[in-house]
Amino acid sequence: MWPTGSRVVGRPWEAPADDYAAGHRGVDVAAPLETAVVAVDDGTVTFAGQVAGRGVVTIDHGGGLRSTVDSVAPRVATGDTVAQGDAVGAVSVGHCPAADPCLHLGARLDDRYVDPTPYLPAAAWPVLLPEAAWTG
Repeated sequence: MWPTGSRVVGRPWEAPADDYAAGHRGVDVAAPLETAVVAVDDGTVTFAGQVAGRGVVTIDHGGGLRSTVDSVAPRVATGDTVAQGDAVGAVSVGHCPAADPCLHLGARLDDRYVDPTPYLPAAAWPVLLPEAAWTG
């Protein structure tokens, strides 16, 4: 499931050319500050704390798949078991500008970053964006 009620992606996955190249290793989901963040699937919290001044929660879902949410105030601790939909934190500042807050959702499969979008359910209805979003 999506980590917030929003399915609006402000910045999509951008695959890096190699493990050390620039890219965007996840998707930014638009969400107001203090929005509840939930576990995208069942798993065990392998990290909940600060990384470079931002709150991060990582959940191991088994089979080599891990999800990470960045720019959260964690409400879980390392070692906690969570079920899909359980609250794991709240959106805080960090990854996106404070004027346009978001949650960064990342995924790793066998320790390689992958696009998290294919692991999320598709919208049940079309999502229309403002004209400026698609005319660039």
